[in-house]
Amino acid sequence: MLSAKTLRSLAWEELVQLEQEGCDVGVLREDLKATEGADDTYARAALLDLFETARRLRPAPDFPWHEPSDLDGIRAARPEVERWTGETGEDWLRDRLIGAWLGRCIGCMMGKPVEGQSREQIEAILRAGDAYPLDGYFPVVEDLPEGIAYKPASDPCLAPNIDHAVRDDDTDYTVLGLHLVEQYGGELTPEQVMNEWLVRLPYHRTYTAERAAMRNFINELRPPESAMWMNPYREWIGAQIRADGLAYCAAGRPELAAELCWRDACVSHTRNGIYGEMFFGALIAAALGAEDLEACIERALGEIPENCRLAGAVRVCMTWCATDSAWERTWERIMADYGHYHRVHTINNALLCVMGLLHGEGDLRRSIAIAVMGGLDTDCNGATVGSVMGALLGSRGIPDDLADPLHDTLETALSGMSRMKISDLVERTLRVATSID
Repeated sequence: MLSAKTLRSLAWEELVQLEQEGCDVGVLREDLKATEGADDTYARAALLDLFETARRLRPAPDFPWHEPSDLDGIRAARPEVERWTGETGEDWLRDRLIGAWLGRCIGCMMGKPVEGQSREQIEAILRAGDAYPLDGYFPVVEDLPEGIAYKPASDPCLAPNIDHAVRDDDTDYTVLGLHLVEQYGGELTPEQVMNEWLVRLPYHRTYTAERAAMRNFINELRPPESAMWMNPYREWIGAQIRADGLAYCAAGRPELAAELCWRDACVSHTRNGIYGEMFFGALIAAALGAEDLEACIERALGEIPENCRLAGAVRVCMTWCATDSAWERTWERIMADYGHYHRVHTINNALLCVMGLLHGEGDLRRSIAIAVMGGLDTDCNGATVGSVMGALLGSRGIPDDLADPLHDTLETALSGMSRMKISDLVERTLRVATSID
């Protein structure tokens, strides 16, 4: 049973989420204020009533975006684009999958030491370590500026200590995505996703929307209701970081990748939370079978509603990237227009990924570094950018000095899958990707 304090905190975040969805929350705000100072029994009852009212709210008639969460609605709202598939011969695909898996692990490890830090804090850390701009794993830094927190010298994600890709939810879900398609194929259902989470995911290794969904599963709420009830994080980044394993299995087939990502995302997310996973899933699947990054981004935009906040923001960001000579200027524009979103929201983090990709000049190292130096959810964004660029470039795009310290080893928190070889994951993915219907 959630305490009145926890419910009240969730309720305030719910109001923010509802406003971003275009709902009028004036009455709910007054109801929420009325619970302040009330005894716990009254407050809990009032807050539960508030959540019941909240889930019945709909966007105001003048809300400018069209954002369905069901698959049929999403497909009906897509733009009219050419829905091409890419080359996926076995040798080609194996090489691209090596790049994608390594790129994701490398990007996660590059971003992990500064998760939650601002761009200014990250720059201060790097300058203190004589490592700005970033071009590899973070160094040990002993003499930090006052007020800046950083990892201890023994941290396993710092350059001198790395001997494998350490456990992180950004790679847990990549392995789990592969497992889901291995077990259930292209007909994967949200209920099967839910069941695998309950078996494989430790509850305390889930966060925000995923933890809300897990709590709802245990209370016998099934998808898609599990994504809505007491889950103000339903447009945050959690689904977006789950795209990769599913996308690898749909290599060269962006539409299939987007559908698999919808089946996964809808257990915990709605609207732009779903679109984030579908967009990056389609982008990665396209990149595994093509060579033109911008064409892959356009192909990915073809799998989400044309008139949604994420698509609109990505298109604006692409324009900025094309005209700005430096990534720092694009970052300033992103923060000015989208900095109001929570630091782990889908939209602002997706834009930092697009920024890294388009300012990275076709180089995986530079692309990851830019995304990470931008701050926000640094390990998530580094991992996503590394995955896209690795998929696009293949093994030739992976620098030895970034791959070698991982010793072909990935650690996870998944039940029964604690430590595995990255090369084995590549071969497993290849078998699925070349046989999936």
